[in-house]
Amino acid sequence: MELKAILEQRRSIRLFRPDPLPPGTIEELLVAARLAPSGTNLQPWRFLAVVSEEKRQALTACTFNVNFIAQAPLTMVCCVDRSATGARPERLRELAAAGAFAGTDLEKIDLSEYRKNKSRDEAAELAYLNLNVAIAVQQMVLRGVDLGLGSCWVMLFSQAKVKEMLALPEDLFVTALVPFGYPAQDPPPRPRLDTGDIFLGEV
Repeated sequence: MELKAILEQRRSIRLFRPDPLPPGTIEELLVAARLAPSGTNLQPWRFLAVVSEEKRQALTACTFNVNFIAQAPLTMVCCVDRSATGARPERLRELAAAGAFAGTDLEKIDLSEYRKNKSRDEAAELAYLNLNVAIAVQQMVLRGVDLGLGSCWVMLFSQAKVKEMLALPEDLFVTALVPFGYPAQDPPPRPRLDTGDIFLGEV
């Protein structure tokens, strides 16, 4: 499918058919996610696939009335690994070795100076990492459309309950729950602002 068609067809799907997903679907979604860009190549995303009916029901109980999670045959629990920041020097060295900075001023980057000036604010760091995960999740969502699947970003959940139910380690922060399945609805395009409303002009 052409990318433009995928972008136009994507909808937030909240009604799913019970049909199981074909083998390899999870791997297809993970491949799309891992190809996403990330700041300093940290790749802080981690994913857990919830597929059993028992776990899907338990996960639904961790949300605020998002019952379609139990209906979808797969829900990806999309997480930030906060410990990923510890690997930043290694990731930067890998980027440099791969030629990512070749021909730019970044080729002369001083890693020790970068680390010294990097913000240590915990909230800002988590927001930064969540942004990276969001890019990977959206690539997964778009690949899902390409495979004929519907999905929906879900953020109405209890962080503590999800982590407890899935026994997630302390370093993981759940960014979103994303159910995937074959759509049982064909919603019309959602209202969107015109490009003239979002474009601030050229300078």
